[in-house]
Amino acid sequence: MPIATPETYAQMLDRAKSESFAYPAINVTSSQTLNAALRGFAEAGSDGIVQVSTGGAEYLSGSTIKNMVLGAEALAEYAHHVAKAYPVTIALHTDHCPADKLDTYIRPLIAISRERVAAGREPLFQSHMWDGSAVELEENLKIAEELLADAAAAKIVLEVEIGVVGGEEDGVVGAIDEKLYTTPGDMWRTAEVLGSGEKGRYLLAATFGNVHGVYKPGNVKLRPTILREGQDHVAQKLGLPAGAKPFDLVFHGGSGSDLSEIRETLDYGVVKMNVDTDTQYAFTRPIVDHAFRNYDGVLKVDGEVGAKKAYDPRTYGKLAETGMAARVAQACEDLRSAGRSLSKA
Repeated sequence: MPIATPETYAQMLDRAKSESFAYPAINVTSSQTLNAALRGFAEAGSDGIVQVSTGGAEYLSGSTIKNMVLGAEALAEYAHHVAKAYPVTIALHTDHCPADKLDTYIRPLIAISRERVAAGREPLFQSHMWDGSAVELEENLKIAEELLADAAAAKIVLEVEIGVVGGEEDGVVGAIDEKLYTTPGDMWRTAEVLGSGEKGRYLLAATFGNVHGVYKPGNVKLRPTILREGQDHVAQKLGLPAGAKPFDLVFHGGSGSDLSEIRETLDYGVVKMNVDTDTQYAFTRPIVDHAFRNYDGVLKVDGEVGAKKAYDPRTYGKLAETGMAARVAQACEDLRSAGRSLSKA
């Protein structure tokens, strides 16, 4: 199926929230990892989100070129073609863009989509993330309001983050302190500034103890009820019925989280969960295994010629794709999106 249209993406998000499941948002850094993500979604019968960070986009342009917009644009164009071969719907997203990279990443990409929409085409990406976690809330929301207007004009959903995700991802470092926990007041202030859909649709990454990186289960101290409390507070302020979930929420930094905690957040309105660390490992592990098992073939040891089939990138690339696809499919099962593709509705 083709990449999601703005209307299809909205349908995906609406269905996820109404049925209490979420889409894995898989970070990719190459055509190979993109193919692995698409394969994993297809094998799980799940629609999904593929995303590229600033560092990932820079890498995609070439390690000596380092042009984020070029890399992201190239990946998206590639995805628009290869996704047609898979029986699931995929949305394209850009991940974690801090303030100092807005003018060299998100804003140019939104401009590209606006030009495409003006010409009667679909936007290049379906959503973009503004990471304002390093600035104060009011400045964060002021920038978000400006970006939301631009995104809406390009038929794009904006993702914003309030509070701080701990740890480090692509140079964005979050301290592990009280800012890991978003308050109901912060969530209400977000609704005051950005509205509840009338100014454009947005996703909200509200923090509840999330930490980027690799952690064993039990080391991440999540408080998912923060999401429920914030949704209830804003719903009451807006005069919505009890139990309403005004925000489409995003779960960042989920590695090391207990499955029960992950699934609890789905009941509170999480519709997207970022998955990066685990899929990186799932991709790399088979490559290392292949190298260890085929040491004499991968390397030209003691003047020998090695084995071409052993060091052909396609040989270990296929293994890596298979490993990562399996982890993506597992994420779909964990987030209850497996078997729920719009193509099956």
